[in-house]
Amino acid sequence: MNSFFKYDDIIAKAGEKALEAASASFARIDEIRAYNQEKVLAAFIKNSVNESHFTESTGYGYGDRGRDVLDNVLADCVGAEDSLIRHSLTCGTHTLGVALFGMLRPGDTMLCVTGTPYDTIHSVIGIKGNGMGSLKDFGVTYKQVDLLEDGTIDYEGIEKALDEKIAMVYIQRSRGYSLRPSLGVEDIEKISKIVRNKSDAIIMVDNCYGEFVERTEPVSHGADIIAGSLIKNPGGGIAKCGGYIAGRADLVEKCAYRMTTPGLGREVGPSLGQTRGLFMGLFNAPHIVGEALKTAVFAASLFEQLGYETTPHSSEKRVDIIQALKLCNSETLVAFCQGMQKGAPIDSNVCPEPWDMPGYDNQVIMSAGAFTGGSSIELSSDAPLREPFAVWMQGSLNFDSGKVGVMLAAQEIYKRGLLK
Repeated sequence: MNSFFKYDDIIAKAGEKALEAASASFARIDEIRAYNQEKVLAAFIKNSVNESHFTESTGYGYGDRGRDVLDNVLADCVGAEDSLIRHSLTCGTHTLGVALFGMLRPGDTMLCVTGTPYDTIHSVIGIKGNGMGSLKDFGVTYKQVDLLEDGTIDYEGIEKALDEKIAMVYIQRSRGYSLRPSLGVEDIEKISKIVRNKSDAIIMVDNCYGEFVERTEPVSHGADIIAGSLIKNPGGGIAKCGGYIAGRADLVEKCAYRMTTPGLGREVGPSLGQTRGLFMGLFNAPHIVGEALKTAVFAASLFEQLGYETTPHSSEKRVDIIQALKLCNSETLVAFCQGMQKGAPIDSNVCPEPWDMPGYDNQVIMSAGAFTGGSSIELSSDAPLREPFAVWMQGSLNFDSGKVGVMLAAQEIYKRGLLK
């Protein structure tokens, strides 16, 4: 450890052991990162990306070549027939909402097969917030298959729930604020095969936090459509905002009509000078995702050294960038987030506090010192103050900086006398 940051001996020694224990996992991450970086480079070359594609368009945005080529590049990167990637999609929830409203019609039934989805999508579906213009308000019925007691997928339950009324099977790849395992592409393929044996329902995957973690994406394993946020993995820490939808061409077209208006779809919407950042972020994404994964592995390894339960374990195969750490009580959650904030490149002098965050049922504390507001491909952590008192962390634009943030979080816990 360098002398720029001071750690007590117990934390410093645990950090050294954690780094050594993580070496095998780091090697696996590097192998996948190299593969995905070559895949992205090949997509750029195939589509002849050049400087003219960075030119700003305004007004209606008709004939924006850069915007259209970027769609093709992303589709090739994720193995899809077609894609939309736009800075005008404001966040992951907005992007998922556009996709859901684009493909579902009154009278349809949406079946979520990964238990209750992430909190912020509840108002979109109509699980709460009736009268806000949710899918429920427009006559779309919602059903779900709960997870098994151990947090894994209930494959038999999915098969039983499928009938001719199911228009969409919805899969949330990442764990959200739960400790259930995140889903890899092999899990998604297994679900897809069960669905295809009984139904023609659209298979949609909320792919947030999972892009470029494995060699392939869900559309190569049975999913019809995937969607995610550009201030997570695929924006590479460079995209200032945005989202993407990718998959079957006919479904992407429907989503485009919802994104703007029927009859116009993807033909309108100026780039406003954002195209360069989206291209550059996508190009950098495999490398940045690798750095985030190494930070997550190190965090798991360090807190295992300190006696805490982690999920996934530091030695497990990774299928998204999220790391959950069970910290036993709310005081330790707060200490972790406030300590991590001290290692942020931006706003390190700020002390985060729990607050009533819109879209959540409990107070939430978050640490984030990001160049892009709300970016979760940059090092951040957040925790609702409720059982099981776990903190979920993700991101880091580079591992060396991320490691400091994790060490300072552990140091803060120790300094307050809260170490397990």
